Amino acid sequence: MVFSSSIFLFIFLPIVLSLYFIADKKCKNVILLLSSIFFYSWGAPKFIFVILGTTFVDYFFVRLLHESETKFKRNLFLALSLSTNLGLLFYFKYCNFFIENINVILGGMGVQEIVWLKLVLPIGISFYTFESLTYVIDVYKRVHAPLKNFWEYQLYIILFPKLIAGPIIRYHDIADQIKDRFINENIENRINGFFRFIIGLSKKILIANVLGQVADSIYALPLEQVNSSAAWVGMLCYVQIYFDFSGYSDMAIGLALLFGFKFPENFNNPYISQSITEFWRRWHISLGAWMKNYLYIPLGGNQVKSQYRLYLNLWLVFLASGLWHGASWNFVLWGAYHGLFLVLERMFLLKVYAKMGKSLSIILCFFIVNVGWIYFRVEDLSVANQIVGKLFNFNFSHIPVRFDYKAMCMLIASLIFVFVWSFSRAELFQKRVLDSFSNRSLVLKCFTCIVLFIICSGYIVASEFNPFIYFRF
Repeated sequence: MVFSSSIFLFIFLPIVLSLYFIADKKCKNVILLLSSIFFYSWGAPKFIFVILGTTFVDYFFVRLLHESETKFKRNLFLALSLSTNLGLLFYFKYCNFFIENINVILGGMGVQEIVWLKLVLPIGISFYTFESLTYVIDVYKRVHAPLKNFWEYQLYIILFPKLIAGPIIRYHDIADQIKDRFINENIENRINGFFRFIIGLSKKILIANVLGQVADSIYALPLEQVNSSAAWVGMLCYVQIYFDFSGYSDMAIGLALLFGFKFPENFNNPYISQSITEFWRRWHISLGAWMKNYLYIPLGGNQVKSQYRLYLNLWLVFLASGLWHGASWNFVLWGAYHGLFLVLERMFLLKVYAKMGKSLSIILCFFIVNVGWIYFRVEDLSVANQIVGKLFNFNFSHIPVRFDYKAMCMLIASLIFVFVWSFSRAELFQKRVLDSFSNRSLVLKCFTCIVLFIICSGYIVASEFNPFIYFRF
């Protein structure tokens, strides 16, 4: 079940909201927990017991860790918890990848290959595994005490607005809200939450889905039919991934606000970045923060004595980020690609960007990021290399897929939308709109919500094309 589906919008969400609003304060968490279990079971009924069982085991490991007085016992229960979470992630997400690569090596040596039943990937496993890790690590470091109620911990992990694709919520950021969020449950937050949800839904339905159809058509073409025009349009239309994922994050943040939770932002206009370093401060912010706090800093962060060790740390973090996105060599290469540019920027590229000026550096970084998306989108590395080459062979003939007036207008509108925030007044206006609580702004938000919801509903009912890119991560 995805947020942009008719079953979620017209049945699941209205029922859950109605039950939640009329329920006694003591029952609200119960309603959310049961709703979240149903939400996950709808899309992955075979794996609901995996996530429930993992959280059950993890909860008691962390309780024992917290209550242990000796360092040995604390480290033991930390290791058991980490092994449980990372072991399941490795088993379901990476076993297929490693067995396939081992079989390639064995086949080349003339040795019999390993027989392996391919595993199905549980939905959202990367996201809730990372959140489980933040729980145990935050308790181990005494950043926050563990939750005393098992069902509250279960709710932290399985809360449906963030369950499938984040944002990745660090435990200490939400622990107190699970116990008591009455201060956030007011009409202003609910209107703003609904407004944020509808903005995200509109990004997904009206922009991402339209551009996604074009991008999918181009990347499905036989390679010999891809000319420069198709390569450029396909690359630009894959800005779909931003509207798809940031739209989902907007919907998650909006839904959370309806239930009294305040989630951190996950995107901050990443395509106005003047460097790849800045891009990663603005793109998938919760993943970047997780990687920084739980991987980069433990590796030594910026405090290492050698510049080369600093570069290696950066590169390793982005290799891990690439592998987190998917168990495939194209994701590893995509992570290494971004890691390389972060290292080069530390070495000299930031000075080059400064000399180029704001506008040119934004355009250059946009191009670098979008070339990287080709490797993210196309699993076959040789095909991805050839598509990148076709960007520069200047064969700008007819695009061999349907690219009509509607799609062209949407592509132009999307590019304007991602770049307009580079103007300080536009970014200030955006902040005022999102944060405003005046009566006039709330009325305008309600009106906007109604209009956009009607338009989006029409598109959802009329179209069967409604993918979600980050479902597989």
